Amino acid sequence: MDNMNCRFSSCIRTSREIVAFLCITLLVSDSALGFVAQDPHSQEQKNANSADQATAKLPEDQLDSLVAPIALYPDPMLAQTLAASTYPLEVVQLQQWLAKHLKLKDKELSEAVAKQSWDPSVQALAGLPEVVKRLTDDIKWTTDLGNAFLAQQSEVMDAVQRMRKKAKDKGNLKTSEQQKVETKTVENKTVIVVEQANPDVVYVPAYNPTVVYGAPVYAYPAIYYPPPGYYAAGMAVSFGVGVAMGAMWSGGWGWGCGWGHNNVQINNYNNFNRNVNVNRNANVNRNANFNGNARTSNWSHNPQHRGGTPYQDRATANQYGGTARGQSAADRQANARQQISQRPAGSTTTRGATAGPETASRPSQSKSSSAQGKSSSAAARDSLQSSGGDSSAFGSRGGYSDSSARAAGNRGSSSMRGRGGGGARGGGRR
Repeated sequence: MDNMNCRFSSCIRTSREIVAFLCITLLVSDSALGFVAQDPHSQEQKNANSADQATAKLPEDQLDSLVAPIALYPDPMLAQTLAASTYPLEVVQLQQWLAKHLKLKDKELSEAVAKQSWDPSVQALAGLPEVVKRLTDDIKWTTDLGNAFLAQQSEVMDAVQRMRKKAKDKGNLKTSEQQKVETKTVENKTVIVVEQANPDVVYVPAYNPTVVYGAPVYAYPAIYYPPPGYYAAGMAVSFGVGVAMGAMWSGGWGWGCGWGHNNVQINNYNNFNRNVNVNRNANVNRNANFNGNARTSNWSHNPQHRGGTPYQDRATANQYGGTARGQSAADRQANARQQISQRPAGSTTTRGATAGPETASRPSQSKSSSAQGKSSSAAARDSLQSSGGDSSAFGSRGGYSDSSARAAGNRGSSSMRGRGGGGARGGGRR
């Protein structure tokens, strides 16, 4: 009997051990499955992808410094400059093209630049060489300005208003014979509007941001600012020679500020926009506030004119079908091939700039002009790379290096001496 009881007890223990073993096995299996499902490397990759997709937002103080050099521009000039800054390669190409066509004036200049395959906002800057110079003096700043405008359009427009208020409160932004400054209510928003005093003539304001706004939190861009002697007595802002709009902008200025929605609007009757943006907005930009009879529509960035310049972050790059800073050369080449494959039939390109739908309707250029365009594009790309176009205009402390500031100052000083201290194309101060 005792022997039977021992065997029975042994069986029970064995059964318990088996059950315990099975339970442990199941627990270990579940844990392993859980480990596989939550592989830390996989989670890290997901987190990295999520962070990569996020748009890099600049704080208000940094945006204020970024827009400081152009915040006091008249609204139409400000809007066009913001739009053009999103195409930094084409701005450099325009600057090089202008240097080779100094004799072109007024209507001849307008007709010649219209044959180039650049975005209309860049083409129309040909009549504002002072603005082109400021944009190309520090192409890193221009690139960062354009990137910020693409990623934070509303915040950039708010920054302009903050800087205008600072200048106005210090008595440095006011109505003069060159401009009209008014405080208006636009769709329940109080904004400072700057317009040219004469609708047919525009003056490019020149000013030192530190004098006009006060000391910055982030250092102002180190582009060239005219010396104190350039300004009229007692004036913090001075102006170059007036530019007659009619010769360059048939149909009115092409860009304006939509302060109600913090956006840029385009005038579809403008000669540079008429045959370009009307078709693009109607056929491509489905979100545009546009109809066939509308004079104005909302501006939208055209990535076909980006010329391969990387966007600030992956989210913006994905939005416009481009590449982001930090992507490998292979990724950029693959993206370029994809853009080429998606191009409308009949469109043509120049090296460094992709032509938009409007190119097919333009007269064909000579082989020499095409070769010249290729050379200009290559040189422009080299200029962007040598200036550090892929790095932020702001350093680790939000400022610029001393060498960058000196280089920018020397370039501008030399240019101003060559012009006699006045505006571009023989202009003087007023």
